[in-house]
Amino acid sequence: MDDDRKTRFEAVYAQTYEQILGYAVRRCDAPEDAADVVAETFAIAWRRVDALPPGEQARLWLYGVARNVLANHRRGAARTRSAVLEADVADLYSHTPDSAIELSAIAVAFRRLPEADRELLSLVAWEGLDAGQIARVLGCSRNAARIRLYRARRRFSKALAGAGVTVHIPVEST
Repeated sequence: MDDDRKTRFEAVYAQTYEQILGYAVRRCDAPEDAADVVAETFAIAWRRVDALPPGEQARLWLYGVARNVLANHRRGAARTRSAVLEADVADLYSHTPDSAIELSAIAVAFRRLPEADRELLSLVAWEGLDAGQIARVLGCSRNAARIRLYRARRRFSKALAGAGVTVHIPVEST
């Protein structure tokens, strides 16, 4: 690998490592699994350094790679989310739950959502991405990402209402 490509990879690694690690940690059951996902993500980036987009786009590209690595990692294994991560989503979308029972109901409602909905809501809640950035991560149009996010929020809101939890979830498109 020539020096320019190596320098470029090192710069992208330094700028995005913590964000990619955070992405993996919030989605893996064990720290070792997150470390494996991050290592594989950057190994792919190293092999495909010429495909790395410039600037901020590199982070979004790496989220997409990490998402695919994580999907491969999960195949065949039953996956459960920790109560701490579910509470983070509950905190973001609720005003102030009245009790631990309500937080538990929010966590259960979140867990019961389809994986695609949980991922969309997580990209907003944990990664702070907007619809345009989510579109790049998922490899779809901005409009498709907005529609998917709207529908995921609506399904989450209905699941919460069905569980007797009263919260305000913004259902407008991002």
